[in-house]
Amino acid sequence: MSLSVFVELRFWVLVVFSVVLPAGIYGLLLATRSISRTAVVGFGVALILISGVDVYLLQSLAAVAKSTPSLADDAVFISELSIALYVLPVVFGGIGVNLISHVLLRHLTEAEKRFDREHPDE
Repeated sequence: MSLSVFVELRFWVLVVFSVVLPAGIYGLLLATRSISRTAVVGFGVALILISGVDVYLLQSLAAVAKSTPSLADDAVFISELSIALYVLPVVFGGIGVNLISHVLLRHLTEAEKRFDREHPDE
């Protein structure tokens, strides 16, 4: 048993999944001049998966924080402040869902227009 969750590998994986990976994805999306629908859906799915991993790691670290003698990790992972930590996964999941729905809506709009061109009498 470690003295604090801040030295656990799970904590640093949480930092990578909460800050580094999403920042990289957002950077790629903003820097790209043209992007395929498949890539947009892939980034959306990645953000949803990242949010799921974040929630799992936050729950896991909260359970570990209860058994450590450190008060600092209790203040972050067990107190009311821990609710604020769940904002990032919610945002990532929401943006991921929006990316996927954007691609689906564009596809459906184009499919409807194609249908209207192919069946003008209806």
